[in-house]
Amino acid sequence: MNDSGSGSKSNGKDRDLKALSEKALHLISDHPSYMDEEYLRAFVGRYTEKAGLFRDLVRDHGSPLYLLDESGLKNKLSRFREAFSILPGTPDIYYAVKSNNMPEIAGILAGEGAGLDVSSGRELDLALRAGAQKIFFSGPGKTDSELSDAVRNSGRVTLLIDSFGELDRLDRVTRGINIPIKAGVRLTTAEDGLWRKFGIPLKRLEEFFRKAEPARQIQLEGIQFHTSWNLNPDAQTAFISRLGEVLRQMPLSILGQIRFIDIGGGYWPEQGEWLRAEGTSSGALRNILSAEGTDTKSKYMLESSPIEVFAKRISETLESELPEMTGLRICMEPGRWLCHDNMHLLMKVIDLKTPDIAITDAGTNAIGWERFEHDYFPVINISDPGLEEHTFNILGSLCTPHDVWGYSFFGKSIAPGDILLIPTQGAYTYSLRQEFIKALPRTVVTSI
Repeated sequence: MNDSGSGSKSNGKDRDLKALSEKALHLISDHPSYMDEEYLRAFVGRYTEKAGLFRDLVRDHGSPLYLLDESGLKNKLSRFREAFSILPGTPDIYYAVKSNNMPEIAGILAGEGAGLDVSSGRELDLALRAGAQKIFFSGPGKTDSELSDAVRNSGRVTLLIDSFGELDRLDRVTRGINIPIKAGVRLTTAEDGLWRKFGIPLKRLEEFFRKAEPARQIQLEGIQFHTSWNLNPDAQTAFISRLGEVLRQMPLSILGQIRFIDIGGGYWPEQGEWLRAEGTSSGALRNILSAEGTDTKSKYMLESSPIEVFAKRISETLESELPEMTGLRICMEPGRWLCHDNMHLLMKVIDLKTPDIAITDAGTNAIGWERFEHDYFPVINISDPGLEEHTFNILGSLCTPHDVWGYSFFGKSIAPGDILLIPTQGAYTYSLRQEFIKALPRTVVTSI
């Protein structure tokens, strides 16, 4: 007797394997553009020109160091403001504290009149101590204690409500202490997958406003949404178009309550995203299949649009999709875009273990994650600077093999006592740092 069921299963497995093989071949051949080496050398050159400044800072303050560029930070804020001055409404900028919660950054930006966007009671306390007069409190899962803290500081805080349940709890809190608070509602930009944890579905926006009506102390007057990792403004403009469709169907009684639209952050720095092979789908797959081991030499770049392109496209979409609402405050929450370029890491070579391994006095607990196994940033020897890149394992001093700073360095040579610079480490590093084995770097604020 023929086992036709077994044959059918075998054919099904063959088809699945063929489909997986075709997908794998597509992934292997479909990778981002390779890094332009001339562009990279020009980037490194901007820092080697100031090698003396970096050496002096280590001489005066020790090593390792977080180096915050105050003038660079202010210049980025000024450029962002200028770019978005073309908006049809009044632009209002709130720095996203989660991207780098260094108190000095919050204080500098608040001193320049920027608002701060916080996502916890801890960050709210930081923003208040920094002197911020405008604070957005967003984020899911706010506790009753955090809600109460926001309400007690309602003169400076606008609370962005994340869910219907949070609306109920905020109503109880405000009634309990009899203090009104300005509020907005967060909309989710992806109604499937894990992004559902943020905000409410767009289709329930009118329902949310109607449910908020009996909450006497909640002044619901805005809408917020956020898309992340935006190399260009496509995701932001697409959601603004969706929002426009919904708002056009809503009654004037609700539209009249809306005073601001917060289009969130996620603006990628103009530098683009720099990746190792392991940070790309094609490279990670090649590393798994390769008999030659992990590719640590290839470097890729995903290009990002200048902030002026973001501003122009977003402004045009707001004017076309929300023409009757041009008097609104248009709020933005840049984090990465402001801080990425303006914090750098300085460290010292402690030991040359072998002809191809240098150990530094800083561990990657200073940035909190195994960033440099996936992302690429140049390691620059400012004690013996040069524009040629040499293959070398630059490792930290933690008791873990994942303590990697890079697989190469720019310079003429490398020796114990040399000072190394890893530039543009401002975003999602300091906020993620860990008290793990080694002491954390000190912070120095200067202007480069």
